[in-house]
Amino acid sequence: MAGPLVAEAPATGDAPAAERQWPSETAGWYALFVIVLTMFLTFFDQTVFAMLAEKMRASFELSDSALGFLLGPASVIAFVFVGIPLSRLVDIFPRKKVLAAGIAVLGTITALGGLAQNFAQLVGTRLFVGAGGSAHGPGSYSLLADAFRPVRIPIVFALVQFGFVLGQSGGTWGGGQLIAWTEQFPERIEFLGLAIFNWQLVLIIIGLPGLLAAILFLLVREPPRRSPPDSARLVPADAPMGRKLLAFTGFDAIRAINLRGATYWPLFAALALSAIESQGLPAWRVPFISRTYGWTEADIGNLLGPLLFVASITGIVLGGVFVSWMNRKYKDGNIRACAIIFTCTTTFAILTPLMPYAELALGCMAATAMFGLAGAPAQNAAIQRIAPNEMRGQVTALYLFMFTFFGAMGSFVIGSVSDLIVGDPAKLWQALLIVAAVFMPIATLFMWRAIRPYREEVERLEALGI
Repeated sequence: MAGPLVAEAPATGDAPAAERQWPSETAGWYALFVIVLTMFLTFFDQTVFAMLAEKMRASFELSDSALGFLLGPASVIAFVFVGIPLSRLVDIFPRKKVLAAGIAVLGTITALGGLAQNFAQLVGTRLFVGAGGSAHGPGSYSLLADAFRPVRIPIVFALVQFGFVLGQSGGTWGGGQLIAWTEQFPERIEFLGLAIFNWQLVLIIIGLPGLLAAILFLLVREPPRRSPPDSARLVPADAPMGRKLLAFTGFDAIRAINLRGATYWPLFAALALSAIESQGLPAWRVPFISRTYGWTEADIGNLLGPLLFVASITGIVLGGVFVSWMNRKYKDGNIRACAIIFTCTTTFAILTPLMPYAELALGCMAATAMFGLAGAPAQNAAIQRIAPNEMRGQVTALYLFMFTFFGAMGSFVIGSVSDLIVGDPAKLWQALLIVAAVFMPIATLFMWRAIRPYREEVERLEALGI
């Protein structure tokens, strides 16, 4: 087994562990509230945007491949180039300021999508949406890990998921209602001197609250970064400029990951492959139900929104209980629990497009979301447990990049399968079935494969007193 990553220079400013004081938990809970609110707005925006899929397809006369590109890859192209560098800002600047800037950009650009005059301009706005949100995950988890004692972290990370729960379920219901409301207007309306489609009002409405969240972030009390007394800075203060710039590329994080490749890469592969289906399917929920069963966006939102809310809350509670129980029995409890949960998720993902009735299909979607959310806190906690503190932001960013990038590609993969393999837009269900049956079983096998090396890494860190 390879030795630990060798740091380059001693850290300064960290007191011995016995002398270090934890920040006020009141400040920590406020930070958690703002992070949950921001996550709610982020996923509310994403969910509502996906609810507009059929409207955008009709207005801009798009193929399923083009629609899949808009729903997914368009939002991560910029992330590929700036996501890792921006995550480096999390490790060297006050995290609250990085997070405030990110949500302000995301909200503003989402609103500007409501003014897009053509497909290319709409794609352009999604590019910047991806860039604006790229530092949110790494910054949030890094800040919270320093704001609470380790014993609190599992419950704190679980509570973070409420932002996702409320954003996804609220966006599904609220998106349907907003779309139904805009249908009372003419198809094309005048707004700020521009002719826009009536559904574009939805993007303007959902984007603006991001500016409020940015202000709330600036009121967060930045917690001190906590590292072991003998830890080291990633880059010395007197390092050459070239070395400092290299730190923004993610090279150091990749080097740390490769030193423990047997531990990290199966986890990364499992997350990436599962994201193709788990994130691709939500983008196509409305088109699938509309084309297969003839339901409207409002019909879908009225049933799926409450279903997702109940399923997600259930997933958080049952997942937390199950993961805690597994952690009491096994050192690799986080990953062992994820492997079992992945198996359940795979089953319902494959069943979803095979259902004879819309209600059953929506129920399977909710079950898939429940199991997916049940494993999310365990996956995040597992990475935070083994990631070197001095580059936790970038290691987390790389991990979340696998989820974000491959998840975004999922919508394009489904659209391409629909166009190139199935060949009939009305049979979109076949494309969903093909993608689920190919990617989810492989992802599940990788998660099972990750159990042993993860356990060995935890034991190594415990032997070092970490």
